[in-house]
Amino acid sequence: MKLFIAYIIIVNIVGFVLMGVDKKRAIRGAWRISEASLFGAAVLGGALGCTLGMRYFRHKTKHWYFKYGMPLIFIVECVLFYWLYSLVK
Repeated sequence: MKLFIAYIIIVNIVGFVLMGVDKKRAIRGAWRISEASLFGAAVLGGALGCTLGMRYFRHKTKHWYFKYGMPLIFIVECVLFYWLYSLVK
């Protein structure tokens, strides 16, 4: 269980940082992180970090699929994690 919690913390930090890095690159006009990679980090368990990064850096907030998709992925992950926890418990 400790390993799972460590994984979730790390993947959420990665999601948050990815949003910040992409925002910085967008401002500079540099090579960007793909939207698929941002959603990939969210689907792998980092939806909370991606959502918080999106809000904190004010990045991708005008895209409806980010604005509603990231929180939706987070909700689905919460339900899934709760269900898995209840099975293990």
